[in-house]
Amino acid sequence: MKSGFVSLVGRPNAGKSTLLNRIVGSKLAIVSDKPQTTRNRIVGVKNYPEGQVVFTDTPGIHRPLHRMNVRMVDLAVESARQSDLIGLVRDATVAAGSGDGFVRDLLGKGQVPIVLILNKIDLMAKPRLLPLIESAHAAFPFVEIVPVSALDGTSVDRLERVLLEHLPEGDALYPADYVTDQPERFFVAEIVREKVLEFTRNELPFSTAVVVDRFEEIDEKGLMRLYCSILVERDSQKGILVGRAGDMVKRVGTAARIDLEQFFQARVYLDLRVKVRSEWREDDRVLDELGMK
Repeated sequence: MKSGFVSLVGRPNAGKSTLLNRIVGSKLAIVSDKPQTTRNRIVGVKNYPEGQVVFTDTPGIHRPLHRMNVRMVDLAVESARQSDLIGLVRDATVAAGSGDGFVRDLLGKGQVPIVLILNKIDLMAKPRLLPLIESAHAAFPFVEIVPVSALDGTSVDRLERVLLEHLPEGDALYPADYVTDQPERFFVAEIVREKVLEFTRNELPFSTAVVVDRFEEIDEKGLMRLYCSILVERDSQKGILVGRAGDMVKRVGTAARIDLEQFFQARVYLDLRVKVRSEWREDDRVLDELGMK
């Protein structure tokens, strides 16, 4: 039997969250075309006949501009250093730059073996792939290089076999029915934030956060009541998110409620309030409340 921790790390928008969801078979991480969507360390457990793999999705490694971003990068690096194997996810459609070298060198300072995962191969011509693999081999001693498409599943099964092969021998770390260590409140906040990311543009996705103020379990009528605050940094941002006559926040709430009802398999009453909290990305107390520790 094999078992161990595999950290999925890389730059923002490389497709780490999509890959985690594909492998585990459940939507544990929200997905968006906005960079820096993942802010927390998210665990997903997958059992195989040959063993068990504990995958960790991590925030994209980038140049931090706020205390929040510093914590995000620290989470990613610490997760990688504590794992048995690193899955370095790279967008194969984007030419390698200094940022990729920074991530690779940062991870290479440790003693953890690294598998390079070239993602999004469904978006590129096949003749481009072999030179890309050869260039990556020449740049760094990866234990394996595996091209995949997390979106359509191409070669993801092969990637799973490769990762399992490079893990140490050992018994399962979690029970067979264990999926993730995140509490239900986390998924409520993330589902709401996913809809904010979907419906807003410009600076809003980066300067918003969602806090679950009250979480009421399903009552005798089969109804769950959830009360959340969407934090923004300025009054102008609040106006955009609330919208004319409240149309934007209603749109976010309706879409989030549909997903929450599917997630909890229950009727959901969702109350959303938009609140201005200046410079919340620099506030340690707020960041602690958001689970970014």
